[in-house]
Amino acid sequence: MSHTGTATASTEHASRYLQQLCKHWSHKCETDFTPENGTVTFPEDRGQLALKASPQALDMTLTVPEGADLAKMQDVVDRHLIRFAFREELTIRWS
Repeated sequence: MSHTGTATASTEHASRYLQQLCKHWSHKCETDFTPENGTVTFPEDRGQLALKASPQALDMTLTVPEGADLAKMQDVVDRHLIRFAFREELTIRWS
């Protein structure tokens, strides 16, 4: 069984951030992305992040396996995204 969290970050730069995240993590993770969609598979069975960019927002779905810390992985994603979006006040809400 796995645990899933979803989040949306309102931004006009969603495609840029999607590509930056995927390129950044491609050194340590398996990634696949286009300007509109991306997937990051974290090593050591820590989970998978699906990204979808629209003109108004970046939608994210994070899935972690049973026993993994969903909140910790959400924090990892948040910290990276906020670092790439330093020029704007980005709000990320997970549910």
